[in-house]
Amino acid sequence: MVNFPDSMLSLVRELAKLPAIGHKSAQRLAYHLVSNDRETAGKLARAIDLAVERVSSCERCFGLAEGKLCSICQRGGRDEALLCVVEKPMDIIAIERSGDFKGYYHVLHGLWAPLRGQGEEDIKLRELVERVKTDRIKEVILAMGVTVEGDATSLYIARMLK
Repeated sequence: MVNFPDSMLSLVRELAKLPAIGHKSAQRLAYHLVSNDRETAGKLARAIDLAVERVSSCERCFGLAEGKLCSICQRGGRDEALLCVVEKPMDIIAIERSGDFKGYYHVLHGLWAPLRGQGEEDIKLRELVERVKTDRIKEVILAMGVTVEGDATSLYIARMLK
C-alpha cells in the first residue's frame, strides 16, 4: 500500500472498519470508487452525509427514524398488545420481511453481557420495563440471536418482566 496516495489509504482504512469488510475488500472498493465510477462515489458520499444527518433513534421503540418516531410507530394500526424485543434495528427488517408479525418492536441496541462489560445500563432494558408497565402490552416476544449472550439476555428480560 506504499504506492497509494494518503487520501486513498485513509479511504481504505475507513472502509475496512465496516462490518464484513476486510482490508483487501476495502482496497477493491476504494479503487473502484475513485477509478471507475466517480459519479457513484459522489452519490454514495451524499447519501452517507444525508443518512448521518437525518437518521436517529425512534423515541418509542429505538429503531431507526427520520424524526421522533419510526415509520412503524408513526403509522400505527398494529396490535398494541404484542411487543417483539430485538437486539438491533436491522432485526426489525428481517422480521418485517416475513409479513407475519403485526405488533410493535423494542430495540435493545445490544445484549446483556456482563462478562464483556455490557450491563443493563448499556442497553435499553430500563426503557423496556417502563414500556411494558405503561403500554397495553400483554405478550412480549424475545427475538434475540441463538448465542450465549442472546440466551442470557432473554432469560434476564423474562425474569425482569415477571
